[in-house]
Amino acid sequence: MQIAVIGLGRMGGNISRRLMKHGHDVVAFDRNQDAVAALARDKARPAKNLEEVAKLLTPPRAAWVMLPAGGPTETTITELAKLFQQGDIIIDGGNSFYKDDIRRAKELRAKNIAYVDVGTSGGIWGADRGYCMMIGGEKDIVEHLDPIFSALAPGLGDIERTPGRKTGDDRAERGYIHAGPAGAGHFVKMVHNGIEYGLMQAYAEGFDILRGKSAGTLPEDERYDLNLPDIAEVWRRGSVISSWLLDLAAMAFAEDPDLKAYEGFVDDSGEARWTINAAIEEAVSANVLSASLFARFRSRVEHSFGEKLLSALRSKFGGHIEGQLEKGSKS
Repeated sequence: MQIAVIGLGRMGGNISRRLMKHGHDVVAFDRNQDAVAALARDKARPAKNLEEVAKLLTPPRAAWVMLPAGGPTETTITELAKLFQQGDIIIDGGNSFYKDDIRRAKELRAKNIAYVDVGTSGGIWGADRGYCMMIGGEKDIVEHLDPIFSALAPGLGDIERTPGRKTGDDRAERGYIHAGPAGAGHFVKMVHNGIEYGLMQAYAEGFDILRGKSAGTLPEDERYDLNLPDIAEVWRRGSVISSWLLDLAAMAFAEDPDLKAYEGFVDDSGEARWTINAAIEEAVSANVLSASLFARFRSRVEHSFGEKLLSALRSKFGGHIEGQLEKGSKS
């Protein structure tokens, strides 16, 4: 099948390569022409601009936009809509806000251009492992694009089938689903990323507690000098908390046991904020997910203004001295 991929960063480039590996004809475009040249060496057809993308595709055309959410994606889809015609398809495979998808689908439908949103998970490993995809859009359009999704998905692999699962549609088992109408794909991916924040925070806090067990402030007979790389490794083997994230943690510890290469400044890319907003709109409790997001905010400052105020208040109402308890005082 023929498709353009616009945005050849860490995921867009690998998506292109996986598609070509499965025999698909890829037109590649990025503002960084070095990235385009690299894909051309892998047999993609290079484009210098969006106008050339439109010319190199044979109608009905399909273009997969893999750019940062917000301005870059919005601008690109707007420009593509001017170049595309009735029957063409625009796919947003990034991490756009699902309400933007609903709006875009309505705008493009007025021009008889189809819009599909694809929540795409797999990161930099997707070229080899495949991508988990959550898809929103009209049923017939999603089915038309199935060869693309099937090629990108990981397939059944060696994961055991879920006991008792009964369905005639095996797409979920192969790593992708049609979640619903416009926006549904990115909504499911948004919540997926919110859960990801919570899982990561749980691992981070757990290993922090393990590491802290050697602290000099503890009674000597209660201190343990625990081997974090070994703990991460043993938990990967049959533990109920095993996961791909734990696999990655074990890899990080194996490379750098003290994680000296990292400063601990943790960004958030927006999806968790949107997830919390959705929870508020639905009046759903999301204690873990919201706490994990706030922990990321906390990681970006040595001491926040709020923490300084807390310290000042403790001093004013009780005469508490900063760090006194940590130094072993019992007052």
